[in-house]
Amino acid sequence: MENQAKRVLLTSDGDEISKNIAFHLAKRGCRLVLVGNERRLSSVAEKMMGSLKGGQPVEVVGLDMEEDREGAFDEAVDKACQILGNLDAFVHCYTYEGKMQDPLQVGEDEFKKLVNINFVAPWFLLKAVGRRMKESKAGGSIVFLTSIIGAERGLYPGAAAYGACAASIHQLVRTAAMEIGKHKIRVNGIARGLHLQDEYPIAVGQERAVKLVKEAAPLHRWLDVKNDLASTVIYLISDGSRYMTGTTIYVDGAQSITRPRMRSYM
Repeated sequence: MENQAKRVLLTSDGDEISKNIAFHLAKRGCRLVLVGNERRLSSVAEKMMGSLKGGQPVEVVGLDMEEDREGAFDEAVDKACQILGNLDAFVHCYTYEGKMQDPLQVGEDEFKKLVNINFVAPWFLLKAVGRRMKESKAGGSIVFLTSIIGAERGLYPGAAAYGACAASIHQLVRTAAMEIGKHKIRVNGIARGLHLQDEYPIAVGQERAVKLVKEAAPLHRWLDVKNDLASTVIYLISDGSRYMTGTTIYVDGAQSITRPRMRSYM
């Protein structure tokens, strides 16, 4: 019988999506280490443990995702492994979307921030986590949470830089899965749909987005950050997905399929 209490390293910016994924994992008995802004995540961990009395402790390791030194990421993963022992799973939820704007107006500093957080950091973390999973000889599951904005079916105006970074993660899922599967390491992605706090609905106007989504989206709603993603993450880190790797699952309520229609409405 599968042990549901996986040892999981999860990156988070303290946003609602990653907080709710972490909560559902902890609720199932997973042993969690949250990685990101230490002060922000300490508050998140404290609230989680308060609402899940008697559950596993939730630990925090600080890491600046804009750091360009690979050693900083390796040190953070090492600290997490000292807490957890061997890693069963790594769930990367930390992203930075930036503002919706014309690509010709994106400044150099903003572009570097987008690239560092959305591609360089995942790359360094993949290497650090992958090495430890390889050394343990037990393998593990790596899950990258990204967005339909990086997918071929989900092009949105004003998101050229962020979309390009998100697309690189889709490709990283495939190429990394091909390369490190021999070490029993699985790599998968989740391309989530948009929710009302994302930059695109904000840019078009949230009232307008609420009103028109029923005409534009098959499920007549935007993504529910509390309930729509955790079950897919749980599946991908579980033994039930042991033969799945190199795959990106779309959890978007068919937003990406109806994208041209949605654009005409929005």
